[in-house]
Amino acid sequence: MPYLHYDDVEFDVIVGTYGDNFDRYAIRLNEIRESIRIARQVVDLMPAGDYRTQDAKVTPPPRGRIDSSMEALIHHFKLFTEGFRVPAGEVYTAIESPRGEIGMYLVSDDSSKPFRLHVRGPSFVNLQAVPLLMRGGLMSDTVTVISTIDPVMGEVDR
Repeated sequence: MPYLHYDDVEFDVIVGTYGDNFDRYAIRLNEIRESIRIARQVVDLMPAGDYRTQDAKVTPPPRGRIDSSMEALIHHFKLFTEGFRVPAGEVYTAIESPRGEIGMYLVSDDSSKPFRLHVRGPSFVNLQAVPLLMRGGLMSDTVTVISTIDPVMGEVDR
């Protein structure tokens, strides 16, 4: 499911040959090189102009106007204390991150605060591969195997 401009940039999918710890380490280094290549292409494709919407209902006023305009100061205060209304409904969207898919599930009840928010982080899901990756290995390989998955343990604990 390509999103944003993935179909506008050229990139190689990095894969290994052996699937061992060193192979996963080499893949990580090659992914860094590939990410730099993608970032350079994205910078070249980036259009000139504003980087955020100019809709005053959802965008804070420029910093310079806050210091000189009472209306801008009030709008800034209301936007950050009350937020903006989101129509009732639910949505799930996912993006690709270096550790895997990050998903956000949001339910709105037509107020400025979410009724429910769930974040699906990739680290917990990725740890399920540890028994398979450890097959045929030694106990001393455990730290290396877990490190090649690169989990965020706070996310796993959540």
